[in-house]
Amino acid sequence: MKRRYRQILFGHRPYWWVHETVIYPNQSSPCLEQFPITCETGPGSPSGHAMGSSCVWYVMVTAALSYTVRWKDKSAVTLHRLTWSLLWSIFWIIQISVCISRVFIATHFPHQVILGVFAGILVAEAFEHAPAIQTASLRTYIKTNLFLFIFALGFYLVLKLLDIDLLWSVPKAKKWCANPDWINIDTTPFAGLVRNLGALFGLGLGINSEMFIASCKGKNSCKISFRILCIAASLATLQLYNVVKIPTHTECLFYILSFCKSAAMPLTVVALVPYCVHSLMRTTEKKLN
Repeated sequence: MKRRYRQILFGHRPYWWVHETVIYPNQSSPCLEQFPITCETGPGSPSGHAMGSSCVWYVMVTAALSYTVRWKDKSAVTLHRLTWSLLWSIFWIIQISVCISRVFIATHFPHQVILGVFAGILVAEAFEHAPAIQTASLRTYIKTNLFLFIFALGFYLVLKLLDIDLLWSVPKAKKWCANPDWINIDTTPFAGLVRNLGALFGLGLGINSEMFIASCKGKNSCKISFRILCIAASLATLQLYNVVKIPTHTECLFYILSFCKSAAMPLTVVALVPYCVHSLMRTTEKKLN
């Protein structure tokens, strides 16, 4: 049982694996070049970057194609086929680029990034067939958050009793990273859990806010201009969030601030930005009238 858990959970990263494997005898292991973003501390399988990229781009491509599939005349069908080919070509070019980059910096093995791509697509499909995420109450989001946190903590403790340490990868990263300054607490498994819980809470808070109801369910929500302005403003705002650096000298404080930042980002994109755009458009319309 313990060996099976290790096979499922323990995805080694190339930059430390080459130093510890018995495949290369007499210290003849290859020298892998490391970069400031190489030394991630979590397990390597599946690739989170590949998974996130494929999930997000799959949602955007399928959403765009859902509009073109409604076209009925012959010329529109031809245009839909061209659009289908173009968008899916862009999708796979981006995924291949992400996968190659992750392998190049010695952060992942090829099979890990491939697994990440298909795992991301499965996640996107699963949430596409779960419309309740858009209609669930804030209480449901809070209960889900608590359940996920308790489950993750309980799972960690159970594995700890089985003498399986989920943080096994952190010492390896610290040992084999070429530069200790490249080790980032933001890449630990617990940091990922905190970010996900924060994002889920922020999404629930945003969807159930009065700002979301007033803007995204109002008359402006169907206007192309409203959506374009929301996209542009959201992208600009998210860039500002990326500028904010969370202090890492205190681990507990880091996790708290990481949760708050992760919650603030979907809240801003889902509720605050659309409400501001909606208010701006409404003010402009009143002046024109």
